[in-house]
Amino acid sequence: MSLEIKNLSGGYGKLTVLKDISFTIPDGTLTALVGLNGSGKSTTINHIIGLLNPKQGSITLNNLTLGENPIAYKAQLAYIPEQPIVYEELTLKEHLALTIAAYQLDEKVAWQRAEQLLKIFRLEDKLTWFPTHFSKGMRQKVMIVMAFITEAKLFIIDEPFLGLDVIAVNDLLTLIDSRKKEGTSFLLTTHVLNTIASHADQFVYLKDGQIAAEGPATDFSKLVPELNVNED
Repeated sequence: MSLEIKNLSGGYGKLTVLKDISFTIPDGTLTALVGLNGSGKSTTINHIIGLLNPKQGSITLNNLTLGENPIAYKAQLAYIPEQPIVYEELTLKEHLALTIAAYQLDEKVAWQRAEQLLKIFRLEDKLTWFPTHFSKGMRQKVMIVMAFITEAKLFIIDEPFLGLDVIAVNDLLTLIDSRKKEGTSFLLTTHVLNTIASHADQFVYLKDGQIAAEGPATDFSKLVPELNVNED
């Protein structure tokens, strides 16, 4: 089992956003965390990556908890936020080098993987560029490359398709499918499931900080008819 969340309640200060939620993400699967704005998706992510402490309940990643072993726990995670986070003073190449050092990756293997990813996302000729020259979509691609050069066991991807062109969306989904076959797990947040319906294994639908529905991705339209809409 990759990620196990048990009876999690939490939020910000005295404000409780999540109310006793529980779900698991098995190895080699993609779970879609679905919900409208304010439903608790970002709060759930912030608890998993350690930005917030649970008020109640537990979060376990491959038998490790953040409190017991924070370094080993975080080494298993790769996080791609909705808004790209980059360092304005570092080039693309320096961003990749920083990721390789932070995750203590084998440099030769990691750079080979980086070269492949840079080619896929058409960034191979931009290694000396600074983020000031990147569009939002390009910054998002930088975050994707940085995440996928790691050997993380769990990828958390927050609203990944905002700002990505159609080709990049398909490239990302292909990468996800490939890593799933290797046993990597994914938690991906979205407002609606249409874009990833054929790639997701299961969904968790949050509403007002509680799990309103969950199940196989194929049952989403039946279990959550209010979000069964077509995307442009």
